[in-house]
Amino acid sequence: MRWIRAAGRGLLVLIVVMTGYVASGARADEGGGEGRGPLTLATAGDLTGYLGTLLQGWNRTHPGERVTLVELPDSADETHAQMATDLRDGDRSRFDVLNIDVSWTSEFAAAGWIRPLPADRFPLRDFLAPVVDTATYDGRLYAVPYVTNAGLLLYRADVLAKEGVPPPRSWAELERYARTIAPKHGLDGYAGQFLPYEGLTVNAAEAVYSAGGSVLGDEGARVTVDSAAAREGIGFLARGVREGWIPKRALTYKEEESRQAFQDGRLLFLRNWPYAYVAASAPSSKVAGKVGAVPLPGPDGPGTSVLGGSNLAVNTHARHPDSAARLIAYLTSEPVQRQVLTRGALPPVRAALYEDPGLIRAFPYLPTLRESVLAAAPRPKSARYDQVSLVVQSVVHDAMAGHETPEAAVRRLARELAAISR
Repeated sequence: MRWIRAAGRGLLVLIVVMTGYVASGARADEGGGEGRGPLTLATAGDLTGYLGTLLQGWNRTHPGERVTLVELPDSADETHAQMATDLRDGDRSRFDVLNIDVSWTSEFAAAGWIRPLPADRFPLRDFLAPVVDTATYDGRLYAVPYVTNAGLLLYRADVLAKEGVPPPRSWAELERYARTIAPKHGLDGYAGQFLPYEGLTVNAAEAVYSAGGSVLGDEGARVTVDSAAAREGIGFLARGVREGWIPKRALTYKEEESRQAFQDGRLLFLRNWPYAYVAASAPSSKVAGKVGAVPLPGPDGPGTSVLGGSNLAVNTHARHPDSAARLIAYLTSEPVQRQVLTRGALPPVRAALYEDPGLIRAFPYLPTLRESVLAAAPRPKSARYDQVSLVVQSVVHDAMAGHETPEAAVRRLARELAAISR
């Protein structure tokens, strides 16, 4: 699942809910029928507690359709494993509705665990356009976006101001500043999430996408990674470690380790999700008031972020899909999406909220995040995404650790991904 974190701590908020499916053609505003009744929502641990508040509001006004929240482990891998095990039980499944990481949509849809949804039931035109693509598989809608996310480049605004330079707009500028300015101020240059786990898959995909390449095509049926763009993207990451402007310790960083390094004043640049900006700007942060954020750079200009976030999907064997539809309509409504941001510090999918002056005053990064989301792309779509991600993590980490050249790494990636796609 794509973990989405809120200010102050790693927040893996995976709300398990269903958005808008109406069984047997029944509309959500029609009463009665077998489509109405209580629901069970499965979610990874809600560490901030904001979701419970939202569901209390629902339960007070819908006593016949009360929602029971089932919290799974905080770990994305463990949550995925428990959801998959439960869904394989078919009509014996405990879960009616699911909040799935955006990268799981294709896998769950191909396995027949979630049902296709009628696109005309949902206000998709009111969402940021790229997030809708994360909810589709094989040309059909299988989920509805609930929370989005995109990577940002955080930087020490005070340091760049002293040097009289703007934030980097290209990889060349990022490298130059990380190599020359950072040491002058006792800082490491640049870091992302480079431990071999899902975060490295995201960072690697962003590097390849930013260089104009891709990893897979045709919903995972075609391997497209063997390209000059992929070699350039992976080469950028490997060169950083080799030349020292990416510290070797960053090869052990996940979201929280990299956030802490930046927040403690040890990094000039950091690629991370918006929650890290919020945390670094908090009064308790050592760099409070000294932080800026811009979209990720690419080789010659703006780069491409990978979309994070979560989608709401309905179990194929959900007991009360009409109630699930009503619940999702509630959770994706503009007032509740506003609370998703203000209570949970999670990026909403409703486009209008990114232009709200009051919210921008409270969350200054919103315009930058909107720009990043609109230029972002989904992770490689595949019915075997978990295997794809493991291959990408392993190969790219080897390249960054200097165990093989970027050229050899791309060839290996192509071979191993082709074996998965067969």
